[in-house]
This record gives sequence, structure tokens and C-alpha cells, in this order.
Amino acid sequence: MNAGATHDRASNRRTRQWSALQFQHVGKVFADSRGGQYAATRDVNVSVRRGDFYCLLGPSGCGKSTLLGMVAGFDPPTSGEIVFVGDDAGVEWTSPIFAAGVDRSMIFQDAAEALFPWLDVEENVLFGPRLRAARARGYAGSATRYLHMVGLQDHGHKFPFELSGGMKQRVQIARALIMEPDILLMDEPFAALDAITKRLLQTEMSRIWQETGKTVLYVTHDIVEALILGTRIAVMTSGPEATIRDEIVVDLPRPRRTTDAEFVELVKILEGMLLEEVHKGRRAQGALT
Repeated sequence: MNAGATHDRASNRRTRQWSALQFQHVGKVFADSRGGQYAATRDVNVSVRRGDFYCLLGPSGCGKSTLLGMVAGFDPPTSGEIVFVGDDAGVEWTSPIFAAGVDRSMIFQDAAEALFPWLDVEENVLFGPRLRAARARGYAGSATRYLHMVGLQDHGHKFPFELSGGMKQRVQIARALIMEPDILLMDEPFAALDAITKRLLQTEMSRIWQETGKTVLYVTHDIVEALILGTRIAVMTSGPEATIRDEIVVDLPRPRRTTDAEFVELVKILEGMLLEEVHKGRRAQGALT
């Protein structure tokens, strides 16, 4: 932090124009089942710029969801900190994340568990505003807007059991967007869907990101998905003590075609990185046994 910077715990960053979300030497240690400690991540340094579609890509178990949970405020870092940074009239400020907040909305992999089965689609979308004691009537127009944005404008009266898996994820997205968060946090939201539905929702998510201009922090282990969606991709090392191996800027036009030569070349590069990390992880596990 610069000498002239301010560092505060205030919740007024919603009224400030932050420029980036930064992981600063972030590490997370958990207690294991034997009374010891397990270091999930170490010395993670990432800067997510406002408006980024930033993908965290890595092998299973490398701490991607752990990082996302810390941004959400579910669990604090063991070391380092995660902060919003901005600039007011030439004075740099930082605002650390200490807890959950309405400036961040999480979209989970299992939409069936995330939605309330006793509420219909529109009521699920309006749950957040009602929880905040906001006037639901004032948000009705927003609910209509976001249901239209995710292609569910004719399904507001339905209950979750009447929806397909892809439709349930669309409800989650609309429910997150109606809160007008600064950042959408997405934890492998399409991983459990069939291949065709998954590809359709990836295309839809790219369109929604372009329409809303939201900052998205997206966790995935799917290389093609990261390249379809991301503006930048952080490749993580294998756990334990996972960190950022490399960052790739994805400067491809949208909609992205998986058969284009540049796309295929990036797939090869990322595939090589991940295979190397998987092999490293297996060798490390073999050395521990």
C-alpha cells in the first residue's frame, strides 16, 4: 500500500468506485482430521479489475473454491488479505473483506439446493430484496427485467421442481443480479449439467456479462469453459499449498468459436499447464506415502 493510501473497514465501498479486487499474499490453512494442519493455498496474488470476467482454473482440490469462499466472506484468510482498492481524488484507498456483503453475490454449482422449493421462480428472485426489507413492489420491475435477461420471462409462476437443471441455474443468476452486486462469484455453476445445456448457458453467461458489465470471478476446471467466458485466466498449481502458476489474457472476439485456430492453440497451452500440475501433484502424493 502506498504511503498516502487509506485503509478502512467501512462498508461504504458500495458508494465508492473501486478499481480492482486484490488478493495480497493470501493463504488458507485448515485443521485436518488428525489434529494437524492442511495448507490449501499459499501466497496467492491476483488483481481482478473492475469489469473482468476472471476465471480461476486448476486441477480438482487446488483451492479454487476456497479462494472464492474467502472473497464471499464465508471464511477469512489465514494469512494475507483480500481488499477492494480504489482512488478518490488522487488518494488511494483499500477496503478489506471481513464478512459477507450485498456487494458480492454467490452462484453455487447445485441450484436445486440453492433455490427455495416452496417459492415460485419470481418469489425466489425477489427473496434477497425482501430479506433486506426492501419494498418488493419496487423490485418487481427488476425481477421482470432479469427473468427476461435469463430467458425465463414466461416461467415466473413455476416452482423449482417444475424446472430443468439449466433453468434452475438461470433462476440463480437472476436472483444474484437483482441485488445489483459489484461482483458475481460463480463456483462451477454449470459443471453438473449435460454438455448441450452447459454450452448454451456458457454462451448466455457471456452475453449477460456483456449486457450488465458486471465483474465476475468464476471457478472452473474446464479449459474450454474458461476460454469461452474469461477475459483473463489464472492457472493454479496443484494442492496442497496451491498458488497461482500463471495468468493468461484471453483476447479473442465474442462469441468465441472453439474451432478457431487461436482458441485451439490456447486450449493446448492450458492443457499442457494443467497436465503438468496434475503430474506434479501425483508425484508429491507418492512421495508422502
